Amino acid sequence: MAKMHIKKGDTVQVISGKDKGKKGEVLRVYPSENRVSVKDVAMMSKHKKPTQMMQQGGIIRMEGKIHASNVLLYCDSCDKGVRTGIKVLEDGSKTRFCKKCDKTLGGK
Repeated sequence: MAKMHIKKGDTVQVISGKDKGKKGEVLRVYPSENRVSVKDVAMMSKHKKPTQMMQQGGIIRMEGKIHASNVLLYCDSCDKGVRTGIKVLEDGSKTRFCKKCDKTLGGK
């Protein structure tokens, strides 16, 4: 399984493709495919039949998958997508940081 630089819940900015420049929250990560699903990015239409669970059928709009290389982690202080590095803290835990402004990004 591939190691991902993006995690679920991160805010990212799309850097290429039809949604270039958009930013949003990562809804789901697919490490085996090296892809991510981002809120309101790569929207696609899915035709659903009526079922017991969903009485009303029709066309459903949902987020598609985009390649992880097409997104960068978003830094609030830089106000754009940035490259990141990893720092090891004194207590042994790891944290991600912005390579431009050296600010810590993401919770863990």
